[in-house]
Amino acid sequence: MPVKILMVCLGNICRSPLAEGILASKLPSDKFIVDSAGTGAYHIGKQPDMRSITTAQKHGLNITYQKARQFSSKDFDDFDYIFAMDNSNYDNIMELAKTEADKEKVDMILNYLFPGENVDVPDPYYGLQNGFDMVYEMLDETCEILAQKLIEKHS
Repeated sequence: MPVKILMVCLGNICRSPLAEGILASKLPSDKFIVDSAGTGAYHIGKQPDMRSITTAQKHGLNITYQKARQFSSKDFDDFDYIFAMDNSNYDNIMELAKTEADKEKVDMILNYLFPGENVDVPDPYYGLQNGFDMVYEMLDETCEILAQKLIEKHS
């Protein structure tokens, strides 16, 4: 049974789709499934932001097939790992946790780059275009570390 990983941001159109695409590209698809969701319901059913799509394409990744969806308490049952992009979304996820086991599945994504510091991935939505490039670089670096740890743990 594949290990299932969920990336979560606010709207599921900027950061978490990039994180999904980046991590999925670093893991064997027969052993791992990576998905994404948003804590908000703003963009359900929509493709990622065009700036995220373009940034991913610059790095050889296609995320155009992704469709935004809202995080729900059922995701605790469906996923082995849940990664929040920032503290606000982390708090929103934890509010839906029913058990300690649910809570143990959740971590801040950048804790793989900055252990225990709970650093936010900045939301590039209202920023400049290079904000998407900066977010990509951060996520790429942390997903490289995360992928190695997941492969070691689950092989």
